[in-house]
Amino acid sequence: MNFLQKIREALARFMQGRHGADNLSMATLIAGLVLSLLGSFTGWGVLTLLGLVLYGWTLFRMLSRNNEARIRENQKYLALTSGWKTSGSQFVRRLKNRKEFVYFKCPECKVLLRSKRGSGMKEITCPRCGKQFSHKA
Repeated sequence: MNFLQKIREALARFMQGRHGADNLSMATLIAGLVLSLLGSFTGWGVLTLLGLVLYGWTLFRMLSRNNEARIRENQKYLALTSGWKTSGSQFVRRLKNRKEFVYFKCPECKVLLRSKRGSGMKEITCPRCGKQFSHKA
């Protein structure tokens, strides 16, 4: 067994039962890095200090043995950011398909719908609420 394998096994034993990295940990790590860099470039020590605090909190979360609490925190973070990620990916998809489709909202339930460009006036039935309306594509 060489030296690197011994180190790897010792680290695996140390991390056994600990929470490790998750989405919230990665987000706080990146936020800490950005704040530290901004603090270094602008000369504002408060930003650098805030970045170091985020690094400390990330290490605390990753090395914590209270997995239930860390899982709850991560689930709250995921619930908070899931809407942003969904709307962001939908925006990118609409941007890519803007030459092929026209996007519009249902006047009743405000759900986003799409239709082929150049198909003229169409009678549309909303899949969510069932309201019928006409729309020009």
